[in-house]
Amino acid sequence: MSDDEFAPESDGIPTVSCSRCDREWTLDHELDELHAGNRAVEQFALDHERHTGHYPDDVTPWIVRCQRCPGGERFLAERPARRWATAHVRHTEHDVRLNGPEGATDVTTPEDGS
Repeated sequence: MSDDEFAPESDGIPTVSCSRCDREWTLDHELDELHAGNRAVEQFALDHERHTGHYPDDVTPWIVRCQRCPGGERFLAERPARRWATAHVRHTEHDVRLNGPEGATDVTTPEDGS
């Protein structure tokens, strides 16, 4: 996910919409007050999910789940998802499944040398 995926307003401030909430937001708060910079869309999406239980339009997380432990984690980028999977495998020797936003699935196992 990148800020380029969202249409910027005429003054260059990105906007994010959510059809479930039937709203659109300009991310000037994330840029001016939170100083999120090029992570403004990601910061908004994470905050939105934390407060509403769903992500805004056009945001699909990487879902990382251990095959033996309860729960899992969600990440908006592949790198931190893989880092979490690798660390979990290293500490627990459990297989971890990564589901990407495009539908790709990968499994990290102790045999991967993690």
